[in-house]
Amino acid sequence: MAPVERREPDPQAPAGRRKRDPGVPVGPVTAVTVGPMHDQPPTPDDTAPALFTWEFASNPYPAYAWLREHAPVRRTRLPSGVEAWLVTRYADARQALADPRLSKNPEHHDEPAHAKGKTGIPGERKAELMTHLLNIDPPDHTRLRRLVSKAFTPRRVAEFAPRVQELADGLIDAFAGRGTADLIHEFAFPLPIYAICDMLGVPREDQDDFRDWAGMMIRHGKGPRGGVARSVKMMRGYLAELIHKKRQALPAEPAPGEDLISGLIRASDHGEHLTENEAAAMAFILLFAGFETTVNLIGNGTFALLTHPGQRARLQRSLAAGERELLQTGVEELLRFDGPVEMATWRFATEPLTVGGQDIAPGDPVLVVLAAADRDPERFADPDTLDLARRDNQHLGYGHGIHYCLGAPLARLEGQTALATLLTRLPDLELNADPAELRWRGGLIMRGLRTLPVRFTSRPATSPVDGG
Repeated sequence: MAPVERREPDPQAPAGRRKRDPGVPVGPVTAVTVGPMHDQPPTPDDTAPALFTWEFASNPYPAYAWLREHAPVRRTRLPSGVEAWLVTRYADARQALADPRLSKNPEHHDEPAHAKGKTGIPGERKAELMTHLLNIDPPDHTRLRRLVSKAFTPRRVAEFAPRVQELADGLIDAFAGRGTADLIHEFAFPLPIYAICDMLGVPREDQDDFRDWAGMMIRHGKGPRGGVARSVKMMRGYLAELIHKKRQALPAEPAPGEDLISGLIRASDHGEHLTENEAAAMAFILLFAGFETTVNLIGNGTFALLTHPGQRARLQRSLAAGERELLQTGVEELLRFDGPVEMATWRFATEPLTVGGQDIAPGDPVLVVLAAADRDPERFADPDTLDLARRDNQHLGYGHGIHYCLGAPLARLEGQTALATLLTRLPDLELNADPAELRWRGGLIMRGLRTLPVRFTSRPATSPVDGG
């Protein structure tokens, strides 16, 4: 994913006049305060709900239901000032995600001066990290994806399963004896960071730096404005040096368990290799796009299970019986029901086109609302019901078409391992707060909880390991 930094609203401030709170940890989406947006001029019968308010961030689904029914492709001014089309119906979303006339290249954005730089990751252009799969189109996209796919294989992901299990157990061991925890900060956040660092080949002694940079990117804790861009710059410098060192020391033949950066360096297609800039950009986006989606998958998924006790008990019985099928369908349902990615990353029309009966002009940005599409009653029976055994579940949680998420197998592995380990090792896990009081990092691209306090019967650690 390619989110952009944003500040969240002060829930006590009047609508439209929310104040910044520098002491509140926030997540990346836009560069301005998230308050009621300035929508299309209302018509006499316009009863559109407010978007991007504090209340909307907590539960956007009623608003998305209204949009699906009354304005399924709607032009909206976002809190950042950028105007974009929101696509909310499933059929329209699938069309838009696969339409080659909707480019991923921000050069196609016909943006006014005030919107410059508000549709990407802060600092990625200056850091020369633009040449990754989220920012390019065919034929460059085809070439790079083919090269990266040679390194990021299903076999490599499957071989990584024991390390993911080791990380999950080690993180739980760190708080199991306490009886309480914040599952976002102590489990959902560090697990994918350490996992992707291990997979990339970042030395263990450097992984805490990556954790700090990643924390700044999703604002888990206080941080200065501009911190995201600075973290991107530091990460870029580190990756460039690491890639250079690995290239210099690369053996002629790959060793068993070779790390992903070495695989990216080694990957070739008809004699063509990734440049060092391309390898750095791909390593960066695999880390940046991969870790927050998994943080939110684990956090949102655990929250959904804790607030749907019947479904949670059903899954625990299945796991106790040694079965995996319900875990697998269950993670897919959690991705559909309240997934980690609220909107697909930016697309820009390269020519006139029509989506859902609405004409879209060249240069216009389009945001496909995955969260709305995956609750479309025209596609899913009882879409607002959590059913872990749901079979007909072609959700859009990881996209569709040529930009389907390359890291989806790793995210699924981490999500299944994390949830199964939590429910098995902490069987009486329950929320340690009123669900209505939990705060969400609302915004455009990602959807995730900022904290998830839980309590459980304390128990001794079973397999202490170094989490990093």
